Amino acid sequence: VQLQASGGGLVQAGGSLRVSCAASGSSFSNYNAAWFRQAPGKEREFVALIGYRRGTTYYADSVKGRFTISRDNAKITVYLQMDSLKPEDTAVYYCATSTYFPALTARAYNSWGQGTQVTVSS
Repeated sequence: VQLQASGGGLVQAGGSLRVSCAASGSSFSNYNAAWFRQAPGKEREFVALIGYRRGTTYYADSVKGRFTISRDNAKITVYLQMDSLKPEDTAVYYCATSTYFPALTARAYNSWGQGTQVTVSS
């Protein structure tokens, strides 16, 4: 599976942004998908994931209640709707797929998109 992330940008604190991850390959619907993020000088961290079988979702505590992950298997795209954004959400956001579920660590994912920058100004 090849992944292409898009939709990042600059937004003020309290605002919203939706990032997308378009996949290529007909097998995408059989993979679990997740978003990770990496801020400068920090390790890549888990943000959210969605299972392919039932659409079960998991979120990092830091984004729970503010971010929503979803997927459209017909469009082979995964979305991350980000609301009530905070400056600490500033990072490069990566999408990834895995055959494991639930997988909350980056090493469980074998396909990665190139990342999209999200910057939240205070």
